[in-house]
Amino acid sequence: MSPTLNQMREAQTALDAPLFSGLPGDIEVSFEFFPPKNEAMGKTLKESVATLAPLGPRFVSVTYGAGGSTRERTHEQVVWINNEVGIPAAAHLTCVDATREEVNEVARHYWESGIRHIVALRGDAPDGAYKPHPGGYANAVELIAGLKEVADFEISVAAYPEVHPDSPDRQADLDNLKAKFDAGATRAITQFFFQPDCFFQFRDEALARGINAEIVPGIMPVMSFAAVQRMSGLCGTAIPDWMAGLFDGLDERPQARQLVSATISAEMCRRLYAGGVRNFHFYTLNRAELSYAICHMLGRRPVGESS
Repeated sequence: MSPTLNQMREAQTALDAPLFSGLPGDIEVSFEFFPPKNEAMGKTLKESVATLAPLGPRFVSVTYGAGGSTRERTHEQVVWINNEVGIPAAAHLTCVDATREEVNEVARHYWESGIRHIVALRGDAPDGAYKPHPGGYANAVELIAGLKEVADFEISVAAYPEVHPDSPDRQADLDNLKAKFDAGATRAITQFFFQPDCFFQFRDEALARGINAEIVPGIMPVMSFAAVQRMSGLCGTAIPDWMAGLFDGLDERPQARQLVSATISAEMCRRLYAGGVRNFHFYTLNRAELSYAICHMLGRRPVGESS
């Protein structure tokens, strides 16, 4: 009896070299953190930064709560990472619930504190229904232009491979992304996704639209499958059917869940690498080990060590 197609694929898989063998470690990485709410969370953040710093990230970013609710804590962590730890740090900044002058004042304060990189976002209101402040920036495009008038910031922006929930369609979303670059953005970092083809298609469509700037895939290692389901529902990220099966039964087994999560994310990154991607941005959720493991599998070693 002749082997089936699936049997032939399995046979080829059995003979293939390990997926991560021979990688030269020629990737660049960056990491996102969020400002801690209490002393215990602050300790976790410091430990995470200390774990990932040896990998030599080109920058790390610190998020900004809805409605500017973490403004002071964001500033404190960004300045600490940039000026004391010595990693280039980027501060998230949004348009929500602030006048233009208030936002500009925050940006000036960052510049005076040595921060040269802003992640410029429209942002989301605390109640989830975004409305421009009467005296504020209406959107990310206006915010970017305003920041460039304050100082010559490096500016990262958001991109949505599966379309922003507020966009009428993909073309409008790409038009908005191009407008961000036209306003002065340096690079785009994507919302998290779980299938490489999603990123490749988006990258090709952006290029066809005339967007030649850097687009970095945002990688979200799964800490909790239930939490990822909630976040995906809010931002429009599709979860492949097979993922639920892989995480089934692991709710009470966090160590096993971490192993599964690292394997899934590392395989996706390896496929992105095969498609020419060399820069990756990890949403760490202030937990370093998953991101560190994935970087290690991709050949990224502490600075000074060979892969």
